Order: sequence, then structure tokens, then C-alpha cells
Amino acid sequence: MKYATPLVLYEDNHLLAISKPALLATMGAQEGEPSAAQWAKDYLKRTYNKPGNVYVGIVSRIDAHVTGVLLFARTSKAASRLSEQFRDRSTVKEYAALIPTGPKIRNGELVDWIRKEDRLHRMVISEEGTANADRAEMEILEQQRLRNCQLLSLRLITGRKHQIRLQLASRGAAILGDKKYGSTDRYSPGIALHARRLVFTHPTLKTMVTIEAPLPEAWQAYL
Repeated sequence: MKYATPLVLYEDNHLLAISKPALLATMGAQEGEPSAAQWAKDYLKRTYNKPGNVYVGIVSRIDAHVTGVLLFARTSKAASRLSEQFRDRSTVKEYAALIPTGPKIRNGELVDWIRKEDRLHRMVISEEGTANADRAEMEILEQQRLRNCQLLSLRLITGRKHQIRLQLASRGAAILGDKKYGSTDRYSPGIALHARRLVFTHPTLKTMVTIEAPLPEAWQAYL
């Protein structure tokens, strides 16, 4: 599977943040498989002439079909502290999405209960209290009408699998190119969902860090 080369957005002795291209998984099923984590290891080994294995801590993930900010830790201490921030939701995760022109979604918080449906190989909306269903929350910050679609800016509050894709699709606003959740609109590569901005506390300096990833080149045809 072909993918573009990741772009390094931020780097220091403790962290490495990249703009992940579409079609590249965060981590492979096996060591050595193409993945953003393996790319990061190879990049650090090559850049700093490091012998042997290179440590890269995975503190969060984004879907293979999604683009944007992906953060790695370069030490186990940084990984532990960053993972805690993601767990307690003290990070700010903002996304951009392209959806069809027609659907109207109100600004504000969207709340659903979602669970994995193995038979369908996807996530589904469930009633509150359903076994194995988790609360999913996100906030629509802004909507902009473009020539042939709409641009949504949103903040992810929880981090459930395929959450943004499902919550939008369930409201008739499947992300462009997201065939798994009902999109009939063409988009390539991947889907039109982009992790645009990540804000967190540096694990050692204790300062606020903001990382932003430029929109993919494929979006230019829609803007």
C-alpha cells in the first residue's frame, strides 16, 4: 500500500510529532510492517546514527485512513506521562472534516453510545446501558460551506474507535470517501478527516505545547 512520506512537525529529546499521511497505520500488526511507528524509529535511527533498537512510545493513535498530527514519546517516562494526559482528557484534540453539502449539524456537543459490531466489522450506535457500549463525546466548533461540500471543525472529547466517523455518519453526514460508514462521495487517498491540532503539557518541561498539521494536498480541490 502506497503512502506519502510523513512530515516532522515537532522534535526534541523527549518527543517526536509527525503529520501522518493517509493509508499509513499508526502501528503495524507485526514488527517491521509499514507503520508510522516504524517510520519514526527508522527516522530517529537514521538522523542520530543510533545503533540497535530505537524506543518509540505510542501514546495515541489515529486511523490509517485519517491524516494529521500523531505524537510519539522518545522515552518511557515521557510515554507514561503523555498516556496519562490522554486518559484523563487533559489534551485538546481538534479535527477538520469534509462532509456533503446537504446535512445540517448544529454547533455544540454530540453525545452517543457506541459499540463494536463484529458481524458488520464496524462500530454502531447503541442505546445507553447496552453491554459493551461506551459513551462518545465530541464538540462541533465551526461549520463552513464550501463550493461542493462543508468543512467542519470539531474537538474530540473521548477517543473511541471510529468515533468521529460514526457520529457524523449517524446524522447523515458521512465524511467524504468514508465508504465503511456510508459515504458515496469520491475522495482519495483515505478519507477527508484530518487531525489538525493537538495541545498537551510537555512531559518534562511542564509547558503547554501546541502542534498543528497543515491540511493535506488532496483537500485543495475542495477549498
